[in-house]
Amino acid sequence: MMNVVTKTIALPDGRTITIETGKLAKQADGSVVVRMGNTMLLATVCSAKDAVPGTDFMPLTVEYKEKFGAYGRYPGGFTKREGKASDYEILTARLIDRALRPLFPDDFHAETFVTVNMISADGIDQPDALAGLAASAALAVSDIPFNGPISEVRVARINGEFVINPTFEQLEKADMDLMVGATYENIMMVEGEMDEVSEQDLLNALKAAHEAIKPHCIAQKELMEEVGKTVKKAYCHEENDEELEKDIWAKCYDKAYALATSANTDKHDRSEKFEAVKEEYIASLNLTEEELAEKVALIDRYYHAVEKEAMRRSILDEGKRLDGRSTTEIRPIWCEVGYLPGPHGSAIFTRGETQSLTTCTLGTKQDEKLIDEVLVHAKERFLLHYNFPPFSTGEAKAQRGVGRREIGHGHLALRALKRMIPSDYPYCVRVVSDIMESNGSSSMATVCAGTLAMMDAGVKIKKPVSGIAMGLITDKGNVKYSVLSDILGDEDHLGDMDFKVTGTKDGITATQMDIKVDGLSYEILEKALNQAKEGRLHILNKITETIAEPREDLKPHAPRIVAFDVPKDMIGAIIGPGGKIIQEIQEKSGATISIEEIDGKGRVEIAATNKESLDMAVSRVKAIVAVPEVGETYDAKVKSIMPYGAFVEFMPGKEGLLHISEIAWKRIEKMEDTGMKEGDTVTVKLLDIDAKSGKFKLSHKALLPKPQKEETEK
Repeated sequence: MMNVVTKTIALPDGRTITIETGKLAKQADGSVVVRMGNTMLLATVCSAKDAVPGTDFMPLTVEYKEKFGAYGRYPGGFTKREGKASDYEILTARLIDRALRPLFPDDFHAETFVTVNMISADGIDQPDALAGLAASAALAVSDIPFNGPISEVRVARINGEFVINPTFEQLEKADMDLMVGATYENIMMVEGEMDEVSEQDLLNALKAAHEAIKPHCIAQKELMEEVGKTVKKAYCHEENDEELEKDIWAKCYDKAYALATSANTDKHDRSEKFEAVKEEYIASLNLTEEELAEKVALIDRYYHAVEKEAMRRSILDEGKRLDGRSTTEIRPIWCEVGYLPGPHGSAIFTRGETQSLTTCTLGTKQDEKLIDEVLVHAKERFLLHYNFPPFSTGEAKAQRGVGRREIGHGHLALRALKRMIPSDYPYCVRVVSDIMESNGSSSMATVCAGTLAMMDAGVKIKKPVSGIAMGLITDKGNVKYSVLSDILGDEDHLGDMDFKVTGTKDGITATQMDIKVDGLSYEILEKALNQAKEGRLHILNKITETIAEPREDLKPHAPRIVAFDVPKDMIGAIIGPGGKIIQEIQEKSGATISIEEIDGKGRVEIAATNKESLDMAVSRVKAIVAVPEVGETYDAKVKSIMPYGAFVEFMPGKEGLLHISEIAWKRIEKMEDTGMKEGDTVTVKLLDIDAKSGKFKLSHKALLPKPQKEETEK
């Protein structure tokens, strides 16, 4: 017999969210169905009974999947079955993962799988905004230890007002779009994009989101009590040796602290020296190979804690970072544009030991990315791809496909830049960032290099964009803390926050934040944002010193595109019967022409590799849509000869009779006497358009000097 338990969360706008457990997937450790309107998500969680021996991290896997049947659709492709995860599904899974991962107990290392499936939708409410709540609720009704609950909401600013979990239609009007994950007490994760907003606007959005999340957390705690899961299983997946731990701290801490304060700017040299301290300690133990094999995992873990504490105390107590910088100092920057001759635009952006080589490729309408997801059908004209090859960190391994991290970093950079491309820009734009070196903040290097590459390509971006990654080091209770500008990889790994901020000189365009500690105050966030602004503007100055604005013209080998609107009823005339006219224009000019109806008009886009081809195609198309004007002169082509005159085409698709009496001032008896034949070109003037029949009255003699009266009579 089913024991179904349901909790309802009332939203201020009248909508409700329900969390139901006990009906579906009851063999999972925890399962819930979350519903808002007709959108329903099934979330399940399963954990292994024990940890794999030797595991010293949290092996968490989060999957998010949207079922096509949930919206009454068939999947595309030959198999007509859901396949690998789309970028959108991967990005949604990452949002859930980033909010959940820090809240599992430090000593819990059992493999855990969280799966969220969209099982119903109507295209009104956005399911990704409910996914974090669903995942946390599944954990809440399980016996898996978790220091939650959490929830996630989307907050958008529409007409100056913050709207929580807006519909698809509402979001189109927003100038801020943020996903925020939080516990009842603290914000854990932020990601979003915006139209050059202020730091205070961003803080206000976070506060609005956090207030909306608190009722979600209360409902989950009530659900936990009702299903009897307030007490979780006791796990301890770590073996410990207190004597060994004390010995490592006593013999290694001072050496590690000395290295942390030595201002070594070389990442690999610094890493080798820290490793040497550990190796020296291991050598002093005089262990056999078997004894060492038993203790090496413990030694690694304890020494990592020593190294982490040494770095943190160096910053908090002496203000010294690993590479010797102050907390607000940005690493040395150098930039170059046009480094690669082949691409339409290219740039190198180097900051310290992080470097991006980025290209920009301009394309036509045929290069648009088609998006065919369950709820979204669209075309994307701006693409940004991020690649992180192993050699960028000196690793000796092959690069196998695109990982989730690369998709996430690329998406953040895309959000940072996309609003700076004018909506009527005729080109498709693809930016590709290949990371050459990495020591922290390669996604922000991608934003900077992307700006440079687009300006080198002549993309008319509204304003340059720069990005910076901020870090945080705190002691217990956040009594003492340091906000770090432009963090190193080690400062990200060993620190308490990774806060990426991108923007122009006038405001923030995108942000991503992951918080790894409890109790982070808005005061600290505000300080981090203001410090980030200073760093962002410093980096922006370096960018504009290299290239201040987009190049006036494109590179010689870049495609040339002209786009313009034509009357809707002229689309057929341009295409012609069976595509005859448009194909003829493309064949003769060498240009590519696309035309579609948008907002009641025909949108024509013409692309060519050289100006001559482009001009020829543009003039032909514009001639087709041009309206004949009385009094204008045209070069007409003779189509047929009749006894009473010649039919001529004076504009594409526009024919009229050049009467025998309008060919010359003198009287002509026969058309043969004119010497005119089919295919000849004759200049004519449009004298009149008959109001009823629409026939054109054409004249050649009107363009000739009128002779004296006696000459006319001859």
